[in-house]
Amino acid sequence: MKLLVSTLVVISIFISGCTKDIERYQSPYVKDKDEESVDVKLPSHWVEHSGSMKDIGFHVYRSERVFNNKKTRLIALVFNPSKVEFKPVISSSAKTVSQFYASEQGVIASVNGGYFGAGTSYSLILQNGVNLADNIRSLSRAYNGSNTPYYPTRAAFGLDISNKPSVAWVYSLTSKGAIYSYPTPSPNIEGQVPQAVPSASFPSGGQVWGMDQAIGGSPMLIKDGKINITDKEELISVDNTANRPRTAIGYYDNGFITLLVAEGGNTAETIPGLTLNDVANIMLDMGCEGAINLDGGGSSMMVVNGEKQIRPSDAAGERAVISAVLIKKK
Repeated sequence: MKLLVSTLVVISIFISGCTKDIERYQSPYVKDKDEESVDVKLPSHWVEHSGSMKDIGFHVYRSERVFNNKKTRLIALVFNPSKVEFKPVISSSAKTVSQFYASEQGVIASVNGGYFGAGTSYSLILQNGVNLADNIRSLSRAYNGSNTPYYPTRAAFGLDISNKPSVAWVYSLTSKGAIYSYPTPSPNIEGQVPQAVPSASFPSGGQVWGMDQAIGGSPMLIKDGKINITDKEELISVDNTANRPRTAIGYYDNGFITLLVAEGGNTAETIPGLTLNDVANIMLDMGCEGAINLDGGGSSMMVVNGEKQIRPSDAAGERAVISAVLIKKK
């Protein structure tokens, strides 16, 4: 009997020690009891919002803090693309993000998309493998005192048919045709000799970008887990170093996606917005493996469960845009 008691005591001590070791290990991911999939654990200043739908792997987070000596208000969606539908959309006429939200059944969130002008999208929209709009294929910049065409490879975010996310510098070889991705952007610099038109062989390492859904923007913010802001190569100037409202999209190495909006231009509450470098650092701090910038300024807006998540920076209210990303129940 004494031998049995002694054995049980030893076993109890062993189990207790193992339990403490397990408690000391802090995994970068946590699993919610209501979810089948591993979730993303954000830094402690992010607080989960009541708009989350944990049963379908959809989370809404809010952060309000001083960052780089300025007050910030950020909203982030974090979701599992295998449990909800990720749908880039485009409209023949400009609509607000709220109108995009109301345009289809089953939408739980909508966010503004890429760049546009004069009723035309300047950013990629790929829906169910169909190219509905290209990242801008040609633009004019000053060279030797005159406007000269340049051919940038701009950033895009995509999901393949198995819902695996990625970011890349891309170019459509023909209008709404085959999309090629490149391991590095075409090395254009304004004021220098324009690079050749991108092709299957230039920049080197190009290959057909086999995505099923995609949204374009600019510039790249994070590539392969490191900050890599290629605004100069992408020939994009969006008040890059000024504080502005911002929208961005990224992904984690477990395949989850995040959509971020940063409020800005709010003089009443002294919330100026973010620079591109700020956005990149915030998304890296969130754990993103890849991320790109989307249209910002007055275009930035996120609607969740029918409610605007930030204050529009335009005095007139929400700006009408050409494209958006819808998150829908499957």
